[in-house]
Amino acid sequence: MSVPQAREAASSLQLCRIMRPNDANIVGNVHGGIILKMIEEAGCIVGTRHCNTQNGDRCLAALVRVEKTEFLSPVFIGEVAHVTAEITYTSKHSLEVQVKVMAENILTGAKKLANKAALWYVPCSLQNVDKIMEVPPVKYASAEEEEEGRKRYEAQKIERLETKARIEEMVPSPPNPEDPPKEQHTVGFSQSSLIHLVGPSDCTLHSYVHGGVTMKLMDEVAGIVAARHCNTNIVTASVDAINFHRKIKKGCVVTVTGRLTFVSNKSMEIEVLVDATSLVETEKGKYRAVSAFFTFISLDKDNKPLPVPPLKIDGEEEQRRFEAGKARYLQNKAKRLAEKVRQQ
Repeated sequence: MSVPQAREAASSLQLCRIMRPNDANIVGNVHGGIILKMIEEAGCIVGTRHCNTQNGDRCLAALVRVEKTEFLSPVFIGEVAHVTAEITYTSKHSLEVQVKVMAENILTGAKKLANKAALWYVPCSLQNVDKIMEVPPVKYASAEEEEEGRKRYEAQKIERLETKARIEEMVPSPPNPEDPPKEQHTVGFSQSSLIHLVGPSDCTLHSYVHGGVTMKLMDEVAGIVAARHCNTNIVTASVDAINFHRKIKKGCVVTVTGRLTFVSNKSMEIEVLVDATSLVETEKGKYRAVSAFFTFISLDKDNKPLPVPPLKIDGEEEQRRFEAGKARYLQNKAKRLAEKVRQQ
């Protein structure tokens, strides 16, 4: 196979897996974190294959950003998830992978679109993790398609830099169990943290954490926050862009913290921040590794949306985060409406 043919063959991929009971919550909805992990695995495979179709150091595609991801339909135990990944744009040192997840009921043959996502990767040399390799170019159907990809590349690059500049604030620790209980439906009442020691099974060939592992932990914490706030079955509705600011190495302790920032009548926005500390290189201290906003909805026993209790705001900082969350909510709502009009 020639190099151009190898590149073409390496630019798309399909994975499939049946959903099992340990992938789902107590009512059978597959966790959003499981879907995110599968999406990232597919993106990593297709990205790594593509970047190794050229001569030079062998490399591994490292996740740096996930664009806003909509959970369009719930996935249930017993369904088969078909994950399709395709490279849609390459710059000199990064590549965009677009992923679709179809859920199949293998009893009836019915299929539904469950998720769509766009992920950005950079190829890191296996000899030197800090060395970013060049990405082989892909062929585009037209000059317009390439230009659209370039615009997406420039937009995510700017947003990543802006996000990195504003997320250095450390989140307060969750309440001590011995402290007086917080009032229900406040930010402090539902704020939750998960502490995880990074082991070999969490890591890539570089001994750094897989992006999918981190996203799964983030979704778990966000789900706990949402459940504490409304005391019902909850599911992931969408995830705003996830930015991977710094790598997390094997042996680090990660603290994943979630807190409510905004609540509408039917949804909850939860900010999730991942901080890492090395147990060996203690002089480096704690650092912010990943950040994102997750949106959850509350469901009844028939999987129909329920109203969400209002969030009780306490103080200027919580009010500021609430207003920023409201702005994101209205912006996303306007985008969805515009997309509906465009499709009609």
